Amino acid sequence: MNVKTILVVDDEKDIVNAIKINLKNAGFNVLTAEDGKVAIDILEKISVHLIVIDLIMPLLDGERILREIKKRSGNVSIILLIKQGEYFDKTQALNIGANDYIMKPFTQEELMQKIKSFLKKEEVKLSKEENSHIIEIENLVIDLKKRIITMDNKYIKVTPIEFSILELLVKNHGKVLSVTSIYESVWNQKYFASDNTVMVHIRRLRGKIEREPNNPKIIKTVWGVGYKVDI
Repeated sequence: MNVKTILVVDDEKDIVNAIKINLKNAGFNVLTAEDGKVAIDILEKISVHLIVIDLIMPLLDGERILREIKKRSGNVSIILLIKQGEYFDKTQALNIGANDYIMKPFTQEELMQKIKSFLKKEEVKLSKEENSHIIEIENLVIDLKKRIITMDNKYIKVTPIEFSILELLVKNHGKVLSVTSIYESVWNQKYFASDNTVMVHIRRLRGKIEREPNNPKIIKTVWGVGYKVDI
């Protein structure tokens, strides 16, 4: 199980301890810092999944802390803790890196809900990025990284050229690519009008990946223009 690490930064020890206890009980790994400088030192050494931080901190002001955090931790989500009555420019805070805020006093349930929501969004985002090379069309699964095609969980053997044609169409899904653009992209040579190489390869490719090659559902012909794949 991948345990998420959360950094809590606040100079009010009672608040930090309460948050720490609740997060630990929920199964999170928790790091704490009493000021912005300590927080920056921690981030120099340890990767965290989310940061909960008071906007007004000793040693470093809130805006500087956020900018320094973003330099070191990239797209890590940040939830600001804001005291009632404190000057707070939400737009400015969001512009310099914060993702959301919660006003003090707050309930632990309210904070936990925000934390879980952000971590869930991050998991979904990472999952999409990790699987962005897997394309599914109809009953076909195309692995662009491994250059493998399966249909109904069975491996489909295609030539490198055939795969490159399909890859080009998939990466430009929804767009109609002309025979000229396909030829010059795949073969890296100038196309001549009398050359029917693309048509021949697409016919062979359809014979391997289409249930009904004469009525294709994957590689579609746009008469007078070219070919396209819709995802």
